[in-house]
Amino acid sequence: MSRRLWIGLVLFSVLAIGQVTAQEVMPEIVAAFDMIWLTVAGAMVFFMQAGFAMVETGLTRAKNASNIIMKNLMDFSVGALAYFAVGWGLMYGTSAGGFIGTDQFFLAGADSAVFRDWFFQVVFAATAATIVSGAMAERTKYSGYLLYSIVVTAVIYPVSGHWIWNGGWLAEMGFHDFAGSTVVHSVGAWAALVGAIVIGARRGKYVKVGGQVTVKAIQGHNMPLAALGVFILWFGWYGFNAGSTLAGMDADIAYVATTTTLAASAGAIAAMFTSWVWFGKPDPSMSLNGALAGLVAITAGTWVISPSVAILVGLIGGVLVVISVEVIDKVLHIDDPVGAVSVHGVVGAWGTLAVGLFGDLEKIGSGLTRGGQIGVQLVGVAVVFAWVVVVAFVLFGILKAVGLLRVDEGDEMLGLDISEHGAESYSGFQIFSNM
Repeated sequence: MSRRLWIGLVLFSVLAIGQVTAQEVMPEIVAAFDMIWLTVAGAMVFFMQAGFAMVETGLTRAKNASNIIMKNLMDFSVGALAYFAVGWGLMYGTSAGGFIGTDQFFLAGADSAVFRDWFFQVVFAATAATIVSGAMAERTKYSGYLLYSIVVTAVIYPVSGHWIWNGGWLAEMGFHDFAGSTVVHSVGAWAALVGAIVIGARRGKYVKVGGQVTVKAIQGHNMPLAALGVFILWFGWYGFNAGSTLAGMDADIAYVATTTTLAASAGAIAAMFTSWVWFGKPDPSMSLNGALAGLVAITAGTWVISPSVAILVGLIGGVLVVISVEVIDKVLHIDDPVGAVSVHGVVGAWGTLAVGLFGDLEKIGSGLTRGGQIGVQLVGVAVVFAWVVVVAFVLFGILKAVGLLRVDEGDEMLGLDISEHGAESYSGFQIFSNM
């Protein structure tokens, strides 16, 4: 074993038992642990793409499974190139008045630390893009999906991200979002909301008879696959939240992992009991979404909220997601097949506000009073909502106008696997329906 490795192991052991601080350790060792931690955490977040793919596939119909897989593969692939070329520069380039980055396009002038940070951030950008996929599933043209994935990762997500995570104007106000309840999840969800509105519902979802609208449930084809996706997402969330400490020797990694675990568990339990009371039986899909809701809810405040309060934040998130799914579907008649808007948007907003309500003001470090912090969190939620909704309406409006948003009725009934890709996900076992 090399001398440097022995030194590293000894220093890490001493640090682990609390004898020295990270600042007292050799800078090279600190940098090495940061590099390893952020690369591993980024890989864990990347694995969440598989989780999103499984959740969306399981909660939609068999005839669209390959289309879902292709969208989750390609929103990362085209998104990574778009974030490399434009998105990173807009988000982390030199700030112009706190509103937008102005350099580092194509990672110009990057060193090893920038490559590390770009890798960790590109997987977050892809998460924002892939959230849109679920809300617009089963009726979106594949070509249109590729185009809006590029815009989300190159423009929509980076601009609002700059305001918060690169010392922009919202950060200067004291807005706090540790790992992205608003920066990532709400951005994807608000774009998904607009997309679902502009594209319209799936055929047969809302049937109007005699002035009354009947809401028909369109069942997903594989609940175990959806459950596997949720477990993958939960696993990846430890990279998402704990990785956002941005330091491999940060003792708060375990703290963040703890609050993340407690909130997710509470969210799953709360959604299960809420659905049990609401529907008469504990609903599997609602319970799974409850776990995701707990994760989204704690993401903004995972470092500044105590473990016991993290349970409360997750519990409220779990209740909210059930109510929101029902209202969006049965009252607003917006067709979101996987509940993406509720999980990532409504609960993302709740989690961001929870920072102001319950966060440790000393840790937040904004210098604001409790009321002031709540107000700033509310401003951040509202401004990001407005930014995403306006740009998304323009984007989806253009795609609709040029015929690149929605497939025609025949293709939708046939299924996007065959009509868009010429493929069958379950060859020899495919079950088609006229819904």
